[in-house]
Amino acid sequence: MSDATTQVLTGLDEARRRELAELYRDLHAHPELSFAEHRTAAEVARRVRSYGCEVTESVGRTGVVAVLKRGSGPVVLLRADLDALPLQERTELSYASGAEGVMHACGHDMHTACLLGALRLLAEGRRHWSGTVLAVFQPAEELGRGARAMVEDRLFKRFGKPTVVLGQHVVPLPAGVVGCHPGPAFAAADTLRIRMFGEGGHGWSPEAVIDPVVMAAAAVLRLQTVVSREVAAVDSAVLTVGALRAEADQAELEVDIRSHDPRVRERMLAAVERIVRAEAAASGALREPEFESTGSFPVLVNDPEATERTMTAIGTVLGTEQLLDPGPLTAAEDVGVFGSAAKAPVCYWVFGGADPEEYARAERAGTTARDIPANHSPHFSPVVEPTLATGVTALVAGALAWLGPAGG
Repeated sequence: MSDATTQVLTGLDEARRRELAELYRDLHAHPELSFAEHRTAAEVARRVRSYGCEVTESVGRTGVVAVLKRGSGPVVLLRADLDALPLQERTELSYASGAEGVMHACGHDMHTACLLGALRLLAEGRRHWSGTVLAVFQPAEELGRGARAMVEDRLFKRFGKPTVVLGQHVVPLPAGVVGCHPGPAFAAADTLRIRMFGEGGHGWSPEAVIDPVVMAAAAVLRLQTVVSREVAAVDSAVLTVGALRAEADQAELEVDIRSHDPRVRERMLAAVERIVRAEAAASGALREPEFESTGSFPVLVNDPEATERTMTAIGTVLGTEQLLDPGPLTAAEDVGVFGSAAKAPVCYWVFGGADPEEYARAERAGTTARDIPANHSPHFSPVVEPTLATGVTALVAGALAWLGPAGG
């Protein structure tokens, strides 16, 4: 561990951890949907301003940018996301969501609390480093549009281009563990809303109708063959029909596609359209299906050199036994948009939020998928510690791996 990291992390004492825990519980209890993170953004701005940062609000609609500068040197972008999900919480936590039908089910409250904690430590320990910390609190990650909105709001023209883009995501691994995969790390994700049109009628004369239920059901079954029959076994891909709704004369499908290779992505998108159109034609539909893109995330690629440099620094603090390579994940993230727009390397890692003892029991029983709630579950509830301390420590160590030495 470098002297700078040691000195900066001394601020993460028991009192500071309690403060962070209170902050996290407050954020969790007050979730806000994408591009509606007004209370969250205001709280972030208030806190980072008190740390001595230059603060700009309403970047990319509801984003917050905090700049912490000391002399010349590298510019390190640290990113956290702000938004919650349209989901009813079922955790029964004492600090459960107070907003009906809205929940921090993906851990963005944890990300925000960790970045606030890390930024405060870096501000208090700024005599130990030089350069610029560009803290980006991003809205609307769940829509895949928040990073792009901030870039289009001239993020890098207004605040400068970063040397590196760093960030993290809490996942259902044991708390205290940090994982990072070099190369394609998070999947590209495409979500489609597809409408198929039939011809209504009465149940006593089915021969007089074009049944949208049968049409959609046939399409769903055939879509399940895309990955198994049109994608090579060595390629990673997922296709999920997440919803099917039907009325007298039309049906609507919601389809989610995940991939790591652009060629696989294009092949799957083409296969979905081909199959749906073919099933509509086979049913005698009088109207062509309609396809609407409702979201798109690019593949997140971790720069191998940046990953090695950052993970080495984090492992030095947390212990190399706490590091792992989770392999390519089929989750999606839009943080790579910042790296692409700035032409800067990205290192984005995951850190565990599950109770280590509960995780170990579930792992021994082979029931982790059932017993350890994952992101986007209404039961998702990371343990507060050591999750917070791990996230703050990783961000501080990662940032100091890139910032210059004191006096720079």
